[in-house]
Amino acid sequence: MSRHPIVKWAQRSDKIYLTVELPDAKDVNLKLEPEGKFYFSANKDGVSYEVDLELFNKVITKESKFNIGMRSIGYVIKKAEKKWWSRLLKEEGKPPAFLKVDWDKWIDEEDENEKAKDDMDLSKKSRKKKRKPRQKGNRLQQIMRKLKLNCICKT
Repeated sequence: MSRHPIVKWAQRSDKIYLTVELPDAKDVNLKLEPEGKFYFSANKDGVSYEVDLELFNKVITKESKFNIGMRSIGYVIKKAEKKWWSRLLKEEGKPPAFLKVDWDKWIDEEDENEKAKDDMDLSKKSRKKKRKPRQKGNRLQQIMRKLKLNCICKT
C-alpha cells in the first residue's frame, strides 16, 4: 500500500506549477501524458509514495519541465490552450486531502495582466537610495575629527 505525498499547485494562463513535497525521495518516477494524466511515484525510508492525477485539460509534454530537488520535486506543465482552468482536476467535487494550493506561487487571473504591466513599467521599479560617502580612516580618527570641529566652532 502506498501513501500520498503533499502536492501543491498554482497556475498561470499558460502553465501549471506542481510541487510534490517529499524530502530525500529515492527512485523518483514521473510521467506526464498529453491528455493530462500526471503520475508520480517514489520511495522514502522504505515507504512507497504515489500520486495519480487526471488534470483538467490537455498539456504539452515536450515543453513541460521538472526538477528533482532534495526537499521537493517541481514540475512546470505547459497547457495546450492558453486559458485559466476552473480547477486542477478533471473530476468535479472536493479535491483529495493531499492536494493543496501553493500560495507562494499563486496569482489571481486578474492580477496576471497587472503583474506583466508592472514588470514593463520601469518608473515603478524601486530605486536604490544614494548613500553618503563613508569617511576615510578608522573610528578613532573619526572621533578626533569631530572633537577638532567642535573645538573650532566654540572659539
